[in-house]
Amino acid sequence: MPIEFYDLKLKKKVMVDEGRVKKVTFETKKGGVRYGLRATTEDGRSLTKFVSKTTWDGLDVPVGE
Repeated sequence: MPIEFYDLKLKKKVMVDEGRVKKVTFETKKGGVRYGLRATTEDGRSLTKFVSKTTWDGLDVPVGE
C-alpha cells in the first residue's frame, strides 16, 4: 500500500511504496519524541513525513535510523 509524501523539489504530493519507507523517531530539544516516516525516491532523494504515534505503531514497515 503506497504512502503519501510531499516532495519539496517537485512541489507536489507523491505516492511511495511501503518497501522504500522506514519508521524513525526524532528527539526534541525538550526531551520529547516525534514520530515520522522516511522514504527514498527513485532518484535517491529523501522524503520525511511526521505522523502520530498511533499511525506509526500501526504501520508494518521496518524501523530505520
